[in-house]
Amino acid sequence: MKTDEWDYIIEPEGKVRFYNLTELKKYKDLIFLFVKRDFVSMYKQTILGPVWVVIQPILTTLIFTIVFGRIAHIETGVPSVIFFLIGVVVWTYFADCVTKTSETFIQNQNIFGKVYFPRLAVPVSVIITNLIKFGIHLLVFFVVYLYFFADGGNAYFGPTYYLALVPFALLALAMLGMGTGILIAAMTTKYKDLRFLVQFAIQLGLYVTPVVYPLNAVDEKFQWILLINPVAGLLETFKLAFFGADFAVFSWYQFGYCMVSSFVILAIGMSVFRRVERTFMDSI
Repeated sequence: MKTDEWDYIIEPEGKVRFYNLTELKKYKDLIFLFVKRDFVSMYKQTILGPVWVVIQPILTTLIFTIVFGRIAHIETGVPSVIFFLIGVVVWTYFADCVTKTSETFIQNQNIFGKVYFPRLAVPVSVIITNLIKFGIHLLVFFVVYLYFFADGGNAYFGPTYYLALVPFALLALAMLGMGTGILIAAMTTKYKDLRFLVQFAIQLGLYVTPVVYPLNAVDEKFQWILLINPVAGLLETFKLAFFGADFAVFSWYQFGYCMVSSFVILAIGMSVFRRVERTFMDSI
């Protein structure tokens, strides 16, 4: 059979280690199959099933409200429930993306060793799965948010044009979570103890990101240190969109930094991931 009669040809790559993203499009059915697999396996053999998607952010928010709002008396400016809830929603999405994608090679080594498909399909499916969860969590936030508004509480609705920043902030959050996760996944093939540090780093990251305290309560001299973390700037963008400028620390320079750094981390992660995926079966 002549070469031009084949439907699809797999050829060795050149020295440039980057993804041909059009290849992922050809495997879109496989990606959505992975998404379905992740949802089924996540809540399989649980009593409440997918209801846990709603319960988890609510329980976490209630604990934060009691501990940090009632006991520690942290002033949030807006009702503490919606303040902690938006922080939990944003942080949970990022943390889940990093945690799950960092296990790409470890959790899927049996599949990778048997059949060819773009390995990046697995991290992409994780991002989509978590995006669906994020949408459900954000819906819960809107319900609580509108309750305080309808109840005549102190919930602050900022100018509506700030809401246009939410999709861009979410895109940057997805790029950052995926880039960080696949970078860790690539390094884990050689340094396996990194997988044990991920959970610790995620827990520590929660407290260096303004999830349980308002950033504007921190001395201005130290705010820039916390804003080195792009997640902090993206979270402040969400607060700007829903609470207004009086309850968020935001600047266009900071927003641009978050977008650029997220893209750079994703590009680096994809490049390293591409290099490692060709030989990881020899070392894992």
